[in-house]
Amino acid sequence: MDVQSSDSGRPASPEAGGGRAVEVGPLRLAGTLAIPLGARSAIVFVHGSGSSRHSPRNIAVARALNARGFATLLFDLLRGDEDAERHKVFDIPLLAERLLRAIAWMKTQEPRLALGLFGASTGAAAALVVAAALADDIGAVVSRGGRPDLAGPVLGDVHAPTLLIVGGADEVVLDLNRWAFDRLRGTKALEVVPGASHLFPEPGAMEQVIAHAAGWFERFLPAPGRGGAIPGGSEDIHAVS
Repeated sequence: MDVQSSDSGRPASPEAGGGRAVEVGPLRLAGTLAIPLGARSAIVFVHGSGSSRHSPRNIAVARALNARGFATLLFDLLRGDEDAERHKVFDIPLLAERLLRAIAWMKTQEPRLALGLFGASTGAAAALVVAAALADDIGAVVSRGGRPDLAGPVLGDVHAPTLLIVGGADEVVLDLNRWAFDRLRGTKALEVVPGASHLFPEPGAMEQVIAHAAGWFERFLPAPGRGGAIPGGSEDIHAVS
């Protein structure tokens, strides 16, 4: 790899991806929060167009990060009554504002945790906009099949170490990521998963995404204070209240 240098959460039933259900921020956006014992960093997921906190790909990444001792927050950027408003999934300022509120909520719930962002599709653009705005608060950013080009005007203001992961067969998105990569000024890397298409459905593709993302967060965020969680083990994950 070539690297260049508020409302309270309300615990409910366990979510399918591990962790507990919470309501995030003043809009009470539905979310899933998992905090392994000894966690010192949390990854906030920013899903892309047509997706939600139930994305099986993001859940797979979150569970792998939990197993390595990272806390994770997956949440819906849009309310249920907004899902049919297709234009909102491409409204980067709106998505960034929702993410800012989620981060503010997270900091009130777990102020001790350092923060990283994991964005997919249009969510990656929102993550980069927020990373530029909160330069002192975001320790690392990872984009999976993202559209960082949609954050174009602020790419040069992103100081957090940023990893762009793209499928080698996702040619249009790969070109857009290369364009964005050239405009990032901080520590950055571009990982191309050979033969993978946009959603990384190919055998072994998501495993490579997970390995790259976890390695990036482990490099730039504080490591767990002690052993990480047992994958899927509810006894090693707690919810805020």
